[in-house]
Amino acid sequence: MDEKNKKFLIAGLLIALAISIIAVFLASSDPDGLDSTALIASGQKTLTAPATGDEVKVEAPGHFTYTSPMQDYTLGESWGSLRGIIAMVIGTILAFIMAIGLAYLFRKRKENGSKKQVL
Repeated sequence: MDEKNKKFLIAGLLIALAISIIAVFLASSDPDGLDSTALIASGQKTLTAPATGDEVKVEAPGHFTYTSPMQDYTLGESWGSLRGIIAMVIGTILAFIMAIGLAYLFRKRKENGSKKQVL
């Protein structure tokens, strides 16, 4: 990898980390999007009612539950805003590593495909 690409990747990672840290302080505590839709669909909330802050409760045959390792992008109830920052930084770095890995795999695949055509 040449120097220009390294600088570009590092700058992208730093920008993504800055956004993830700032997002902790800008995030709404009122469930929206998928959470709100699930509450409305399950009849636990009406479309115009304010959010209850409760989790969606599903009682159906064969329904399973699980616990997320970083529920609501936090690491538990202690540590204040630091818990959210750490969780977002971990998530950003993991996403970055996965993106680099996929790019590497696609690049190798493309290189192998072009070698086969030449031979």
